[in-house]
Amino acid sequence: MVEAWYMDESPEDQRAPHRLQPNRAVSLEHLRRLGVVYRRLDADSYETDPCLKEIRRAENYSWMDIITIHKDKLPNYEEKIKTFYEEHLHLDDEIRYILDGSGYFDVRDKDDKWIRISMEKGDMITLPAGIYHRFTLDENNYVKAMRLFVGEPVWTAYNRPADDFPARKQYMKFLAEEAQ
Repeated sequence: MVEAWYMDESPEDQRAPHRLQPNRAVSLEHLRRLGVVYRRLDADSYETDPCLKEIRRAENYSWMDIITIHKDKLPNYEEKIKTFYEEHLHLDDEIRYILDGSGYFDVRDKDDKWIRISMEKGDMITLPAGIYHRFTLDENNYVKAMRLFVGEPVWTAYNRPADDFPARKQYMKFLAEEAQ
């Protein structure tokens, strides 16, 4: 089951858990109010999983690929890890399904504080367009993930500040409506 918490501001290794002391856990409901959608699937049967097939049909996820993030598997590994950890947003939802290994997605809450979401095998997450976020491996230094898109993939990340994009404005409107 996914676990999430508010992060400390320590400059130590980005792959460390970075939990506040005492820990401030974040519920799935809290993530939902930020527009983050979590699902748990059977990663061992992803190729034939009827649940994944139904999610792809219902959400119109017509394109997918699989990425392995490990120093021996990903070209330009060090550069990619730095890029993934830059705070950014996308103009489309970001959907990731962890098939093996583990890592962290960090998202900003409504007060601009970092929440760390620990992802492991079987976890699927959808980050809404316009949310500031970043990704890093954890101390295991390995993840294999399915990337899903509606239509052709758009890989463009817009580093912060990117507040003038319509996707960001729409996301901020969503947050304001959730707060009411």
